[in-house]
Amino acid sequence: MTRVLFVDDERNIFELARLYLEQEGFQVTYAADGEQALYRIRHEHPDLVILDIMLPGTDGWTICKQLRAEGNPVPIIMLTARDDAVDKVLGLELGADDYVTKPFNPRELVARVKAVLRRTARRQFSTPAVYQVGQVRLDVERREVWVGERQISLRPKEFDLLKAFLERPGCVWSREQLLDHVWGYTYVGDTRTVDVHVASLREKLKNSGVQIETVWGVGYKLVELETV
Repeated sequence: MTRVLFVDDERNIFELARLYLEQEGFQVTYAADGEQALYRIRHEHPDLVILDIMLPGTDGWTICKQLRAEGNPVPIIMLTARDDAVDKVLGLELGADDYVTKPFNPRELVARVKAVLRRTARRQFSTPAVYQVGQVRLDVERREVWVGERQISLRPKEFDLLKAFLERPGCVWSREQLLDHVWGYTYVGDTRTVDVHVASLREKLKNSGVQIETVWGVGYKLVELETV
């Protein structure tokens, strides 16, 4: 049975979500604050976490950032009462897989849970352990990236973005496709977060034998540079 940890200090919201999730066959557990959430995630290993941002003690952003820094890949859906694009982008950049705004439709929440689980299952079972193009080598399981003999440090979404490019070198990705594939949500609006991450990757991939090129009017593609 798929286990979902729901983290929110409002018990009534949890009870509503649990009713719908359990009807779909999920096993749902609860944490009311950040410290309890971290303990349950580390010791009970849920299959997915629904994580409120505003929590007593450690907030949701800090929990998400800490888990990703530890290399914990548990899928995370951020939950908040604020319908703010900046909050959404921040949460997703910290490594969240999706974002739901309160008050939410419980059926939509269930659909989001299923969609995130499908995406993470595809990533786990359909991708090789290591990608290499030029001097760039990306290890999926270790979440490490090397340029030649030099290891480089990437933020969680920079890693996922580079992995997408390495999966299909030469393929042109639109910004919308990258948002859906990497961030895993259908946010309609400003796609500049993709541009920011691409700019950062370009800087870190200098002298690596690969380059992320802009395809004007479309998006981006990764190409291997010819050696002289």
